[in-house]
Amino acid sequence: MNQLSEFHRERVQTVLAASPLIPVIAINDPDDAIPLCRALVDGGIRVLEITLRTEHGVKAIEAVRQAIPDAWVGAGTVTSIAQYRQVEAAGAQFVITPGVTEAILEFGLTSEAPLLPGISTISELMVGYNLGYREFKFFPAEVAGGIPALKAFAGPFPDVSFCPTGGIRRETARDYLALGNVHAVGGSWLTPAEAIAGKDWAAVSQVARESLAGL
Repeated sequence: MNQLSEFHRERVQTVLAASPLIPVIAINDPDDAIPLCRALVDGGIRVLEITLRTEHGVKAIEAVRQAIPDAWVGAGTVTSIAQYRQVEAAGAQFVITPGVTEAILEFGLTSEAPLLPGISTISELMVGYNLGYREFKFFPAEVAGGIPALKAFAGPFPDVSFCPTGGIRRETARDYLALGNVHAVGGSWLTPAEAIAGKDWAAVSQVARESLAGL
């Protein structure tokens, strides 16, 4: 059975260590991609998860990679190998999925862009674990058990770490990050819809800055 390489593991660990907060970014207007991501970086965020929740995700990844080379730019909400290949071609430096399939896990073993697979149960974790994955997205975190679930996971899997995402708020991020097996937290509060609609990039930077300061 093929196993995840040390290169892939180290790359994912580097991404998770680069920023304790990872914004979940959905681009509704392609003209917003660069100024939004630049505002997040100006606020201290160093990892950008641009999701495929809209049709503009792939092109946004390509544009942001070129415009902001100092940030880690990756793809979120990747649900198929075809999408995985698309975001790799666009320059994504990492890939995050909301859930797992055996096909995606196996593709991630040798992919150019390392994979942070999404899981919500111990059974899903075990499938990835058997292939060498030790870092996972926990999604949807609050619905799937939140902090108590992550504490329970640490018992049988003390060598696994997580990036919980889904329902986490600015006020609760610190509680998640206090857990020994949580290295980063993902959230959509870092991309406030009202500020984006008004193209108030200074407000986006302020939210990022204050969120980091509150950890």
